[in-house]
Amino acid sequence: MNTVEFRRLNAINQKELLAVLNEDKLRVHLIDHAYFDDNSLKHWVEAKLIVDSLPGCRVRAVCIEGKIAGWCGIQPDDHGYELAIVLSQKFWGLGISLFKILMRWANEFKHKEVLFHLLDTRPDYKVLSKIASRVIKTYQLGRSFNTYFIDVRRSLMDSI
Repeated sequence: MNTVEFRRLNAINQKELLAVLNEDKLRVHLIDHAYFDDNSLKHWVEAKLIVDSLPGCRVRAVCIEGKIAGWCGIQPDDHGYELAIVLSQKFWGLGISLFKILMRWANEFKHKEVLFHLLDTRPDYKVLSKIASRVIKTYQLGRSFNTYFIDVRRSLMDSI
């Protein structure tokens, strides 16, 4: 079993985070944006720390076996709250485990529903469709997403 730790984004090695966020294989599944440099990463981390301080939100770096694997969190969305999981390609197999943890966080915050936006470059996920109350196409920043509306309590009762 992999040891997973969640750390505040300002409490990790920024150079390691920079390397993960700039991975080309990862960027294919994210909204287009310029590669991060030290300055833009600093501003991004500061913005995520503000999100982390909001009620009902939590944003953390994901560390697996002591290595920075990416970041995840619950953050505001136009329709409530969204889940975000951004992992280095070498850790993609751990996304489901992180999803389950995020759903427990959502339950702790007493969220009834959360959204999970996956860029349309990603395949449809039957497991997500099964626990979603609905799945719709959404558009953000010029990109198309499959957005899953997930009932928090139901997802915790179903085996994901």
